Amino acid sequence: MRARVFCTIARVVPAPPRSSGARHQPGTLVIRGGYVLTMDPAVGDFPAADVHVADGQIVAVGPDLVVPAGTPELGAVGMIIAPGLVDTHWHMWNTLLRSMSAGLVGRVGEVGQMGGPGRGYFKVTAGAGRVFGPDDIYQGTRLACAEAISSGITTVHDWCHNVRGPGYAEAGVRALAEAGLRARFSYGCAAGHPNDRPMDLAGLQLLHRDWDACSDGGRLSLGMAWRGPGGSVAEPVYRREIETARTLGILVTVHASGPPTARGQIAALASSGLLGPDLQVVHGNVATGEEIAALAAAGSPVSISPHSELLIGYGLPRTAEFLAAGIRVGLSVDTTLLTGNADMFAIMKVTQGIVNAQANDEFAMTHRDALALGTIEGARSLGMGEVTGSITPGKRADIICVSTSGPNLGVLTDPAHMLVTAAQPANVDTVIANGQLLKRAGALTTIDLPQVCEDARRALAGIQARAASL
Repeated sequence: MRARVFCTIARVVPAPPRSSGARHQPGTLVIRGGYVLTMDPAVGDFPAADVHVADGQIVAVGPDLVVPAGTPELGAVGMIIAPGLVDTHWHMWNTLLRSMSAGLVGRVGEVGQMGGPGRGYFKVTAGAGRVFGPDDIYQGTRLACAEAISSGITTVHDWCHNVRGPGYAEAGVRALAEAGLRARFSYGCAAGHPNDRPMDLAGLQLLHRDWDACSDGGRLSLGMAWRGPGGSVAEPVYRREIETARTLGILVTVHASGPPTARGQIAALASSGLLGPDLQVVHGNVATGEEIAALAAAGSPVSISPHSELLIGYGLPRTAEFLAAGIRVGLSVDTTLLTGNADMFAIMKVTQGIVNAQANDEFAMTHRDALALGTIEGARSLGMGEVTGSITPGKRADIICVSTSGPNLGVLTDPAHMLVTAAQPANVDTVIANGQLLKRAGALTTIDLPQVCEDARRALAGIQARAASL
């Protein structure tokens, strides 16, 4: 049975079967008896309290809340109730290629023409991306959404740099809509797109025109995944792209990364007058002091992804320097093709560890500061700080409950410390996004995980077969 059209661009290609039927409705419930870590100093924390949610909005936080009769109750005694985790940059489409950065491996283990030792992340991404179809985008994004929910991530920034036509964008947006997460979909170029040709600006404009039909009441937002001046993109081309985004009034995100020899990308943006609060810079690990000052002066936020930056050999993230300059910083899964998984607890932990190691100081970054990067500061860096990132009355209900019954936890000491240093995705008992229950008692409630994995394996087999024929 085919999915109903929820976006004008959905008519471009036949839609793959949906994993669930109805649109997600904001929920009403009360969470009872957990340690509420609000990440809002004005609200404070509560060792044993409740969170009341009505129509997807946080109504009240405190002990022994009185709620309307019939309000569904979730028990959270012995759990940490915290804001949902926030990812600020994730190439969700290539989750089908998990752990294949060394090469695209065949079904029985042989390395195909697109693989081989030393091929590396970028060559594998560009090569495999060329044989992706819209359904592969859908399956990869859907698998990433399932992992996000499982891991306690309630907000994702889908940096989709393999939009080969409007149908590809439709597939990615539909997967996000079905999952129930809060998300930004950033429309990018196709993998391997020529540097002398603009991205599909007509497709972006069409999607923007019809976005109200896609956004599910604002739960989803639209952005541009921009190439910028890096990679020998001609100035008339990259200027036309960003000017189109700014005319549409959508936020823009751009990579500024690489080994030390790739310095100067942020300086090029600054000298061209292209930095600004609406331009998120990703990585920035080779930024100079002058470039960091330029980012701060322009109000451009930064997304760091320590695991991918370390694994690909780009060096250490510049987290402490960005924060000292007053730059908004968020944390990033980046790509499980390279990093393997979407464990935001581990990302927070390694972020804190690198800052402390560089400072030779155990307390250079506190655990609460690290947790803020994965919650409220990440939300602020995406321009969503008034909507999500903390358990604050008036914000949308994006909340997780982390059980302390697992052997890696087992006791309840400092909850912020525990979430950053000890917690794992397996400890996430409950996930709520926009008031809707997406995970409870450790099981996904709106996604058929075995079916998602089966569909992903089938899609990958098709990609491998098409790649082998090149």
